[in-house]
Amino acid sequence: MRIQRAGAALAAAGVLVGSLAACGGGSEQTYGSVVEKAQGGGTVVVGTKWDQPSLGLKKGAEPEGFDVDVAKAVLKEMAGGKDVKIEWKESASSNREPFLANGTVDIIFATYSITDERKQKVTFGGPYIVAHQDVMTRGDDTSINAPTDLKGKKICKASGSNSYKRITDPPPDGKLDIDATPVDAANYSECVQKLQGSNLDAVTTDDLILAGFAKQAAASGGKFKVLGQGFTDEKYGIGLKKGDTKTCEAANAAVAKLWQNGTMKQLFDKWFGGIQGLKLADSAPPAEGCA
Repeated sequence: MRIQRAGAALAAAGVLVGSLAACGGGSEQTYGSVVEKAQGGGTVVVGTKWDQPSLGLKKGAEPEGFDVDVAKAVLKEMAGGKDVKIEWKESASSNREPFLANGTVDIIFATYSITDERKQKVTFGGPYIVAHQDVMTRGDDTSINAPTDLKGKKICKASGSNSYKRITDPPPDGKLDIDATPVDAANYSECVQKLQGSNLDAVTTDDLILAGFAKQAAASGGKFKVLGQGFTDEKYGIGLKKGDTKTCEAANAAVAKLWQNGTMKQLFDKWFGGIQGLKLADSAPPAEGCA
């Protein structure tokens, strides 16, 4: 029995090592975990969103935003204060789990809410911040003043996201159990385009995501309004290949340090400071554990 267990463990470790070796190109040294890769000078492939203003938006050679800056800070902390070589990879909601499983990315910072369902496929570090699902409408829409007003309205269903279920489904998967009509979209940037074009009545997802889009629209003369009535807790986690508990534990220690030394507040203020209805908590959210 012990021999069988040892063989299974070695096989699992082999899968993890193989994926990490493949990430930065075939010539790199192999590593047993992402934290070892960061500490050893390897190139860490980081998955982020590329279409979400203030969180992860690709405007030049690299994406920029809160999640991007948190990724850099966490990896640097895990590497003992050394800058880590990073290759950025767009990771939409629909491909986060497959990208981790097949080794396309090493680690994901992409508005990745920790859920029991996702824990079956992913090991999560964090959370590093807690967002709250809210509702965004066109600025001149007076018919929607609370999430419950979405009954009979058209809401966006972004591919790979569970946010629409919080509106349409009953607990435990849903929240409000409201008869709204989901409208398909590839991602949240397409949701916002549909809202602007009056093909939707509302976009409902995390308040940080909505705030970023509202801020971007305001800069170009458009106007959306976020209700400021968050009704869920969305714990943003650090996505890792299932079983990489060593990196998970290092990530949790890094997140705690970044809260303690004020880095998280600095990054939050950089990207969301002054946005009405958004406020950072006073302390780090409790870690979920790395089992």
